[in-house]
Amino acid sequence: MHARVIVLAGPSGAGKSRLAERTGLPVLRLDDFYKSGGDPTLPLITEGPNAGIVDWDDPESWLLDDAMAALDELCRTGRADVPVYEIARNGRCGWQTLDLDGHDLFVAEGIFAQEIVSHCREAGLLAAAYCVRQHPMVTFWRRLTRDLREHRKPPLVLVRRGLALLRDQRRVVGHAVECGCRPVTPDQAYADLDRLAGQDAAR
Repeated sequence: MHARVIVLAGPSGAGKSRLAERTGLPVLRLDDFYKSGGDPTLPLITEGPNAGIVDWDDPESWLLDDAMAALDELCRTGRADVPVYEIARNGRCGWQTLDLDGHDLFVAEGIFAQEIVSHCREAGLLAAAYCVRQHPMVTFWRRLTRDLREHRKPPLVLVRRGLALLRDQRRVVGHAVECGCRPVTPDQAYADLDRLAGQDAAR
């Protein structure tokens, strides 16, 4: 194998993307493997004020097999073609080549990242797996300000979704831990990742 993967899971807005960038390692953005908005297999919310809209927090809204194929290709060859997804447009807007540029480690981060942990461990591809978490109100505020700034969805939808995710954060973290991720704060994760990145650079 050419490389191994560091998995960063955790609630939306917990700081996974920022943490991945701080490592200086190549990053596979797993959220780019969402299904497009017109896909008839997308799951829908069935209850509450958001009933009838797509449930983008359900793993069925995401293409696990496509993500794993790209990850396996990166580990084997050091490069892979990956989609570029725009949340505001609910779909892919192109492709790009992710090149590990000689690194033995790379980061895979996204809200469904925990779903790849067992496969990576069984295939001998896993270097580490973390669930990044913060206080639920911190996560709520950071997620809302980011989503409003990036015009991801209409403001009312973002507020309603944010409140639902606030209530659901404990379950999300618990599920990631069950999948094999270690729960950490961003600073705790960065300390570990800085050590791993240093080992990678020394090779």
